[in-house]
Order: sequence, then structure tokens, then C-alpha cells
Amino acid sequence: MFETIRPGLFKLEIPLPGNPLKAVNSYVFKTPDRNLIVDTGMNRQECLDAMMTGLKELDIDLSITDLFITHMHADHSGLISHLATETSRVYCSQIDADIINSTDGWEDMLIYASRSGFPDDEDAIRQHPGFKYGVRKLIEFTIVKDGDLISIGDYNFRCVSTPGHTQGHLCLYDPDKKLLLSGDHILGKITPNISVFADDQNPLQEYLDSLSKIYSMEVDHVLPAHRFLFDNCRDRIDQLRLHHQNRANAILSVLEKGPQNAFEIASQLKWDLSYKEWDQFPITQKWFATGEVISHLNYLKALGRVKQDPSSDTIKFSLT
Repeated sequence: MFETIRPGLFKLEIPLPGNPLKAVNSYVFKTPDRNLIVDTGMNRQECLDAMMTGLKELDIDLSITDLFITHMHADHSGLISHLATETSRVYCSQIDADIINSTDGWEDMLIYASRSGFPDDEDAIRQHPGFKYGVRKLIEFTIVKDGDLISIGDYNFRCVSTPGHTQGHLCLYDPDKKLLLSGDHILGKITPNISVFADDQNPLQEYLDSLSKIYSMEVDHVLPAHRFLFDNCRDRIDQLRLHHQNRANAILSVLEKGPQNAFEIASQLKWDLSYKEWDQFPITQKWFATGEVISHLNYLKALGRVKQDPSSDTIKFSLT
């Protein structure tokens, strides 16, 4: 089942069973000459069935259809190999394209997570949606970067680099129509996960800078990758900024008790999930929560608000 957004622009809701995100919005631009699909859903049968049903209802010919991948996460890129044909272009940023085509990195994240107090449980990786439902084939990407133009029908989109949620996240912006396809950069109700498992990256600062970049643009309509469409882009950006400031302050409050690792801190914060106790969180949600805390700790460290104790194998932070 598809939803008509505008003439020639449609939304397919691709289900994500058992995932708190519930579904991903895949946007389809249909023109007589060529089509464009923005984001795909995970590489799992439920997603593929919903996608193919929607494309059949829209009478989409995949041989004249290109794909735009806002970022590398499996719910946005997993079905590429099922949809892309020999005549398709698959647009993506260089850094996220490289990650999609790589099988490396999981072990390094697991080691850093363990040093951050995360239990030595490889289920965190085995159950991770990116590990389970990612692309299984090497993809030949058409690399796009900030400022590149992609035209489809009477839409003229500019690629906007918005690192934070991932390092290579891209939005699509049509300045004439004041239309933004925001991927996971700006969502209408839920807050994009900003996480990292390394101490030499500051994705939260990058995310806040990316929010400021979008704030300066004239945006009347936002088409996000999850949940509902919305219009109040700047109001939503203000809310997201406040959320991360509140999260940072909550972490500082926890650290008033003394030095702690990221996993310990995460267990004491409030999370917008249906589980009442930290012990009830599935291992994957504990993983995402811990990664988000690390990103906030790196942000606070760069601001000089917290310091990292280098004397222990377990990475602990304390107030400066």
C-alpha cells in the first residue's frame, strides 16, 4: 500500500518487525523517463515483500529506477541488491558506501564496548540489525557529496552532508520547493540515535553542527525516514538540541556520584522505551544506549566538562 505525497511522489511504509522504529519510510519518485527510490528497508523477507508489493502497485520498472541511500544503516540500505539492476545508479556518500561494502569494524566496536563496561556478550553483535539484515553483496555505488545535484522529474535536489547519525549521512533538499528528505537526521517525534564506540570521534558535535546547517535553510516540508511527515523543521531542531543538552546534563549528574564507565551511566538514565527496568532492555537496546552515552561523553570531554581516566583497562569518566 502506498501513500501519495504529491503528484509523482509516493511513500511506502516498509515494516521493521520487532524493532522499536516500527517501519522505515521509503520514498518513490515516478516519472515517465526514470524513477528514484530513497531508502529501502532491511534485507529481510518482510521488508522485501512490502517493497515489491508497493512497487508493483505503483507500476515501477526497476530497469529505469535509481536508488538514493541516505546512510549506511541496514533499515535504509539492506535491500539494495534486490532492487538495483544493471542499469540502476545507487547514490550514497563515500564513507557510508565503504561501510556498506565492508565486513570489518564489528570486532573493534566490541572491544571498545567491553572496555566501556559492556558485558562480554557477542549476542550484541549477532542480534544487531546491521549485522543480521545488511547487504550481502558488493554494491557498485555512484558516490555523491555535499552540494551535488540530483534531478528527478520537476524536483531538483541538492545533496546535503549531515554527519552525526552516521559519518556519511546525506539529506536531499529542493530549495525551490523548500522540501527536505531528512533520512534519520531529523525525525518528527523520535530522536535519532547518535552513538559511537571509539574515543577519537565526536559525532554529537557533528550532529549539532549538521542541525545548524539545516536550520539556516528554508524548509516548509520534511519527509523523514521514520514515522510521520512534518512542517515545523526549525521547531523540531530546537527540540532536538534541547534533548541532547538535557541528556548531557543527566550524564553530568550521574557522574557526581564518582567515576563510572559508559555502561554504568547508561543504566541510570531515562530512556524512551517501554521497558521499566534496565535489566529488561534487550541486549541490542543496551548496545545503542551505551553507544549514545559514549558519544555524549566524547562531546563533554571536548568541552572540558569531563575527563577520561587513562590508568585502567576499563574506560571510566569523571567530572573535571
